[in-house]
Amino acid sequence: MIKHRNFPSRLPGTNFQFTIRRAVDKKGATPIIKRERFRHRKPADRRADEGFLAALIEHFGEEPFERGNLDAGRLSWLIDREVLAIGDLDPVDYEQMLRVDLAAAQASFPLIFQGEEAEENWSEDTDEKDQWGSR
Repeated sequence: MIKHRNFPSRLPGTNFQFTIRRAVDKKGATPIIKRERFRHRKPADRRADEGFLAALIEHFGEEPFERGNLDAGRLSWLIDREVLAIGDLDPVDYEQMLRVDLAAAQASFPLIFQGEEAEENWSEDTDEKDQWGSR
């Protein structure tokens, strides 16, 4: 399992995990499953998705990357929308190649692409109405 150096391990100031420390050999990797993002999700969960996607874009851009030590739970909220599998998705493979779909990311999380303003707005609930249709 590749460890992505300099990738944030969690959303700053929270316990929302972005990476795992070590591979799980006995049970295998935690599977990546597509999770539905409902409008009534907590604002903190939405900020975690936005922070994780922002970290992926900053770290990898549009370039393909290996799943490696990225958290399967966090990837599950973005898979098949903003994060796409290259080839067929093997949900339990640490070597699965992925890439960020920047067009989908910008449509779902426009604040990420507004530069430094986005970091300030992550802690505010006022702009989330535009992205999610409700607060």
